Amino acid sequence: MKVNENTSLEGQRVVLVPYNAEHVPRYHEWMKSPELQQLTASEPLTLEQEYDMQKSWREDDDKCTFIILDKQRWADTSVEEEQCMVGDVNIFLTDPTNPSLAELEIMIAEPSYRGKGIGKEVTRMMMCYGVTKLGIKKFQAKIGLDNQVSIAMFKKLDFQEVSVCKVFKEVTLEMTVDESVRTRLLEDMADVKERDYRQTCSDRREPVS
Repeated sequence: MKVNENTSLEGQRVVLVPYNAEHVPRYHEWMKSPELQQLTASEPLTLEQEYDMQKSWREDDDKCTFIILDKQRWADTSVEEEQCMVGDVNIFLTDPTNPSLAELEIMIAEPSYRGKGIGKEVTRMMMCYGVTKLGIKKFQAKIGLDNQVSIAMFKKLDFQEVSVCKVFKEVTLEMTVDESVRTRLLEDMADVKERDYRQTCSDRREPVS
């Protein structure tokens, strides 16, 4: 999605940046993991296919993707951005007749970053972005039945279980964005800073005197 191609979002512990070509090699390494393939219901791709996928996600009007960076590592300008990568978060507009409905998907790919509340922070940041920038009024999350950690996280964020598909072994959870949800999101995310991504990259490359 073009809308976020020059947007970075800085939270407390993470920075969300657009998914660019320089992120692809690390992403490709992640997706060789059988565990991540199972959790994301993904098939392994070649590196060339991964580059094609990145381009498609950037161009498609129904996908909004950010790469999750470790903010503390990213603040060290001597560390390449690719080395700060933790995972990714996506909004998919799955119903062409209802652009206010979005499927939310998050992957914390680096095992050492799991179980620390980062997924919760990123999910709330992405929901706030979806509500304020994309006009999302209902979120869905489709999660494998064996991914109890992710299911529990979304339920803590007040998503409600609406269906279980035994064929695909997944549960669907939903949240409708009413005025109280919107207000809470805006209040919780008041400290998130939206920046110009190209300018941020330029600033990181400048030598510190």
